[in-house]
This record gives sequence, structure tokens and C-alpha cells, in this order.
Amino acid sequence: MEFFPTLSLGWLNGWIFLAIFLGIFGIFVKWCPKEVVARLYDEEGWTKFQKRATTAAKIFGAVHFILLIFTPINFGTIEFIVGLILFIFGTVGMSIAIINFKNAPVNKPITIGLYKISRNPQIVSLYVVSLGTSFIVNSGIALLVVLASVLCSHFRILGEERRLTEQYGESYEEYKKKVPRYFLFF
Repeated sequence: MEFFPTLSLGWLNGWIFLAIFLGIFGIFVKWCPKEVVARLYDEEGWTKFQKRATTAAKIFGAVHFILLIFTPINFGTIEFIVGLILFIFGTVGMSIAIINFKNAPVNKPITIGLYKISRNPQIVSLYVVSLGTSFIVNSGIALLVVLASVLCSHFRILGEERRLTEQYGESYEEYKKKVPRYFLFF
């Protein structure tokens, strides 16, 4: 993997995968009722630090997007194949997670579908997509930017979990004991 790949604007750059993902994500979000979308982006009860960390994560995400726009796809390499697999896996995961979120009852924690194996399947899926696109363009700096965004997003997750504990009480505490924050043991 090249740490600083050559940047250039072109038709066969990482923006293609970014456009595919954003198109699919947009379709699934548009399919959700307004109340569901509002729940997706609820920041109520977050501390200033959590809001700042979330802003930092979004800035790192924007930098990653810019890198994808200007970095050529690295076809025919093992990195491309690994990246494509991660991209597909993450895109499918995000789609399923949004469907699970949409179909879950409002008055209790979401425990259906992918929420049985991760308390945060949407963010996990988003970062799997981001890792995949970093591999697709064979960029070490893009990978580093994604990892920085992941670290900042962790504080967003902590804010969400505190809010969900306040909202759902014991049922959310039980859910936290059974299902990992991100995936498997983490």
C-alpha cells in the first residue's frame, strides 16, 4: 500500500465507489419515515466534548471523501480485491442495519437483525465501507484518516449509549450485557 498515492482527478477514481455507497444509503434513508431519520441523527444529551469529537469525525470523513475523489482506483491488485469485498460487505451491512432500525419498535432498544451482533451496526458498516475504499485506492493516508475518524466516532457512540440508557433503562443495560458495542468482543 502506498502511503501517499499520486492524486489526480479522473473517471476511474475512488469517487465511483463513494457515489455508489451514497446513492444506496440515500435510497434507504429516503425510504424511512421522517421520525426514523430524526432518531438516526438525534444528538440530545450529548456533552460538548462528544459533539466536538463527532464534528472531528465528520471532518476526517470529509477528508477521506476528498482523497477518494482524487485517488485513482488500483485495479488488479490484492488490495483492490480486499477493498471491494469490504466495500460490498459494508454496503450490504449498512442497508440491512437501516432496515432493522426502520422496522424496530420505538419504545424499546433495537435488538433485531444485525443489532443482535452489534449495538452499532450502522457505524461499523460505514467504517467497513471506508476501509474498503481506502484499500481500493491503495492509500495509506486514506486508511489513516479513516482510523482517526473511527477514534473520534467512538465518543459519539458513548453519547448515544448514555442517552439510550436514560431512555430505556434496564432493558438497554441488559442488551449491553448481551451484545458487544461494535462487533464480536469489542
